[in-house]
Amino acid sequence: MNTPWTETVDLRKPLPEYPRPQLARQGWINLNGPWDYAITESSRFPKRFDGRIIVPFSPEAELSGVGRSLKADEYLWYRRSVQLPESFNGKRILLHFGAVDQTATVWVNDAQVAQHVGGYLPFEADVTDAIEDGKLTITVRVTDETEKGGHTRGKQRVQSGQLLYKLSESIWYTPQSGIWQTVWLEAVPEVYIKSLHITPDLDKACVHVQAELSGEGEAFAVFQGERYPLPGPIPVPEFEAWTPDNPKLYGFSAECGEDRVQSYFAMRRFSVEKDKQGKPRLFLNGEPFFHNGLLDQGYWPDGLYTAPCDAAMVYDISTAKAMGFNMLRKHIKVEPLRWYYHCDRLGMLVWQDMPNGGGQYTPLVVSAPVMTGIHLKDKHYWLFGRTDRENRDEFRQELTDMIRHLYNCPCIAMWVPFNEGWGQFDAAKFYHLIRKLDKTRTIDHASGWHDQGIGLIKSEHVYFKEYSYHPDGRSRAVVLSEFGGYSCRVAEHSFGDREFGYKRFGSPEQLKTALEELYQKQIRPAVEAGLAAAVYTQLSDVENEANGFLTYDRKVLKIDAETVREIVQVTE
Repeated sequence: MNTPWTETVDLRKPLPEYPRPQLARQGWINLNGPWDYAITESSRFPKRFDGRIIVPFSPEAELSGVGRSLKADEYLWYRRSVQLPESFNGKRILLHFGAVDQTATVWVNDAQVAQHVGGYLPFEADVTDAIEDGKLTITVRVTDETEKGGHTRGKQRVQSGQLLYKLSESIWYTPQSGIWQTVWLEAVPEVYIKSLHITPDLDKACVHVQAELSGEGEAFAVFQGERYPLPGPIPVPEFEAWTPDNPKLYGFSAECGEDRVQSYFAMRRFSVEKDKQGKPRLFLNGEPFFHNGLLDQGYWPDGLYTAPCDAAMVYDISTAKAMGFNMLRKHIKVEPLRWYYHCDRLGMLVWQDMPNGGGQYTPLVVSAPVMTGIHLKDKHYWLFGRTDRENRDEFRQELTDMIRHLYNCPCIAMWVPFNEGWGQFDAAKFYHLIRKLDKTRTIDHASGWHDQGIGLIKSEHVYFKEYSYHPDGRSRAVVLSEFGGYSCRVAEHSFGDREFGYKRFGSPEQLKTALEELYQKQIRPAVEAGLAAAVYTQLSDVENEANGFLTYDRKVLKIDAETVREIVQVTE
């Protein structure tokens, strides 16, 4: 199934843009494109390879050129040789992987240089000592157990007899494996900047910047012609505050000896406060700001987890903005950093979900609450599929790493560690962990149900009944973090013959009428009464889910953008 960009992808150099906009260097080599691949039953190096795969598209994705799923007991192998340019001589050489699902082992010239578990976050290796005469032969071995191993897996699923999947099959999607984000090499000096930590301070009209270095050295920031030692505050007098309507970004560079990186920041502040009527609301830069959002799952029919190109990511964000939405809830997935960069520069708030993991989920725990409203204590690990301590520790580390990885992105307004009880556990402890890591954003500790009665946000999902706002007894801001899900199948632009949606409509005109009634009779009165945010399901169709504004192939917008904008405008 193609998107408008499928045929335009340069398979020799797909996704050629520098992948890390807030820590950008000049000396780098993009390794996307054709690699040798093999799928084996043995963990030993393959004697021969099966053919060519287009990185960074998974073998299950059409754009990879493979078209085969990786089984839980198989090994996926990649191999590519690279000759370094002379400009890399005398430098340390870093090998970066944007994301590999799920467990990856990496060799350079037969020397193991890295091993990484977890399919959603980047990792790197200093491969300098493994290089021979400026040449690298990179070999990667991947295993992917999807839901068998208890690792984070998001909404991927293998066809199985598990009762949960039989009851709600259409909300789980085709699994993907292996490399699915950009791979690149980077040349750095002996002492270099490993990361930046950027925190705006609106009250003091400055931004605080810290630099993590690879060794001993002094780091500086250069901003508007002035040089500032790091760590330290950088004054931003008479700043323009970042908002979706005015997504002002400030560029700066950071230096350490011979190393120089380009970065940016924005001046903005997220909080929960009471408005003039004493109602708890979400605030942006000290003012009430209604988060008018869409669920966004980030799946593509030609690339699965991987957008076919930068323009495709921009199209999704821009279309949401044109329809009058100011927020995307990035649902159970971590995107490449360029996606967040486009949200930063285009002006789109983001609620960031943590991908779920754990063992088999009990339908009565993860599905029944939508009907009964019963909220369970999440210390009962066996109820939530979290009996494996190693997996719990792994989740805690991945959540910590995700927040550190995305901390600098101005667009992110909310962290969402758990959704609908999928592998939820110890949410109260995680709330305090997130607050320790990041005091600049709000937290939806349990999106949908199994609310533990903590924090500043009460989160509700409503699909099967009319929504009526009720203030929270603990004076928390109330957010409708999922609702709607109205489906309208466009036959020639659909994934298959089945259709999933919480209400079905036979034509775009019928869908339009239903949306008008939904927003006019339920959402608008709720906002006036005190509702702080609303997240409609969803931006695009995903496989058998036909409840998107856009079809899965992104070729049809079911209702024109201006009409949607008029319907969803719920604040003055």
